[in-house]
Amino acid sequence: MRVIVLIKADQDSEAGVMPSEQLLTEMGQYNEELVKAGVMLAGEGLHPSSKGKRVRFSGGKKNVIDGPFTETKELIAGFWLWQVRSMDEAVEWVKRMPYPVNSPETEIEIRPVFEMDDFGSEFTPELREQEARLRAQVEGSAKRS
Repeated sequence: MRVIVLIKADQDSEAGVMPSEQLLTEMGQYNEELVKAGVMLAGEGLHPSSKGKRVRFSGGKKNVIDGPFTETKELIAGFWLWQVRSMDEAVEWVKRMPYPVNSPETEIEIRPVFEMDDFGSEFTPELREQEARLRAQVEGSAKRS
């Protein structure tokens, strides 16, 4: 199963405070473990919401909202995409994640990623073929980068 691991933003990440060299080193080692175990598919940190935008869809209209966004607890500071055998395995990997001792309390969210079979009969053979073709194109583009 694939899961996305969401790292919630905090006051420091929203203020653009960069991690220490020690934390970057520990995270690099952790990411190496994830890669060697065949778990990590992708992972990135995100700039503060002050550099972002939201597009709100309402009543047929689309409104662009500039960051920063006020509710820090609802913001994401980074993510990983993992391939694991179970949610329990994902939890065990998250428990091993390095985290700076002096940082404020945070939560890490783990959510399963939909797979084609999750959509049932509504996901027709034609839609499955389209999805497979698009995934192959995306993977090919990523290899050329």
